Amino acid sequence: MIAGAAIARVAAREAERFRTLNPRAFAHHAAAKGWFQAVPFHWMTDWPSPVPIVAASARGATLTSIDGQRYDDFCLGDTASLFGHSPQPLAAALAQQASEGLSYMLPTERGATLAERLAATFGLPLWQVTTTASEANRAVIRWCRGITGRAKILIFNGAYHGAVDDAFVDLTAGRPAMRASLVGQVHDLTATTEVVEFNDEDALASALRRGDIACVLAEPVMTNIGMVRDAPGFLGALRALCDETGTLLVFDETHTVSSGHGGHGVTHGPRPDLMVIGKSIGGGIPCAVYGFSAAVGDHMVALNHTRPPGHSGIGTTLSANALAITAMDTMLAEVITPAAYDQMLRGAARLVAGLEQEIARAAVDWHVTQVGARVEFLTCPTPPRNGREARAAMQPELEAAIHLFLANRGILLAPFHNMMLVSPVTGDDQIDRLVGAFADCVSALKE
Repeated sequence: MIAGAAIARVAAREAERFRTLNPRAFAHHAAAKGWFQAVPFHWMTDWPSPVPIVAASARGATLTSIDGQRYDDFCLGDTASLFGHSPQPLAAALAQQASEGLSYMLPTERGATLAERLAATFGLPLWQVTTTASEANRAVIRWCRGITGRAKILIFNGAYHGAVDDAFVDLTAGRPAMRASLVGQVHDLTATTEVVEFNDEDALASALRRGDIACVLAEPVMTNIGMVRDAPGFLGALRALCDETGTLLVFDETHTVSSGHGGHGVTHGPRPDLMVIGKSIGGGIPCAVYGFSAAVGDHMVALNHTRPPGHSGIGTTLSANALAITAMDTMLAEVITPAAYDQMLRGAARLVAGLEQEIARAAVDWHVTQVGARVEFLTCPTPPRNGREARAAMQPELEAAIHLFLANRGILLAPFHNMMLVSPVTGDDQIDRLVGAFADCVSALKE
């Protein structure tokens, strides 16, 4: 156990060090009066530093700030740049597309090639493009409700699926409850969202066998509340229960695409009826996709034949713009390759081994967990089995102190819990520096 006084001492010392290292970031923050909270997007205030680091450039797995600080980047834009910042093939393709038009509201020849690549990579035959994974999840929920004629969806406690109203429901004292932090929420989301704990097969079966759930929307491994791995056999049971009850299974693989080439459903199973992928698929360009089986596609066609003309509630003007199509096609053709994953998984294994060695050496009751190229250390002795346990294990003050300590030594973790991403261009030297800085941080916290 790390003492609270030690955490406060390290946090205060590191905050002062950050101020010394980043004078231009403080000046920038003070001058940014036109932005609400001094940032163009309020999530940027979630970093544990006194003010956000201000980026100047990034290439590969290295980010440089306006203060001239160079960071080994294990955040990688919170997965948007999972395959490295500005891969050369992507930068070149985007530059060419920019001179030929950005958004036409028309299909392109390259789009047909992209659809073939998506099907070959992720194992589903039919695809649609959106601007974000949040938008894709909203579209999928609408389609599932329309196809099944059922109003409810099911999610797992502690899940996050982007800016999707239906998913902002947790279990509180064993009952679904809307998250109290929501801004301007007026509708009762619990009326149409069921919540059970991840890995609880009995609760899942009970909910699905009522026959009123349109779809289960899930990450095959929970990654937004720390990391919660699937228990042996749970995902297979999930697939079987969905089949038994006529419930559609949707995998949100925006994060778990780190599992391996094709995502978790391809590399580990089971295969979903629909899947969503965002963030990294465009290398950082805003775009996402959702794919679905031929059977689901047939149901979509039938539904379209029965509804009157007019707005479907699905889609936005910039979806499938030419720049996004070019980005995704280039990434799948030249960057998101089996060879890239081989490098990522090798690096992740090196990181896991290094962190586990330092945790054992320091004799702290922490552990490391992993889903492919996504690694996380949790400040609890055993892996949480569900969202409730994962939330209870979080120590925000300790995590913030660790993040700030590492940032001051040139290491960026994702600002949300202790997530680290290994790209295909992350070097062994960068991994070793992270492990060394982590060891120094734990030593400082134990002083």
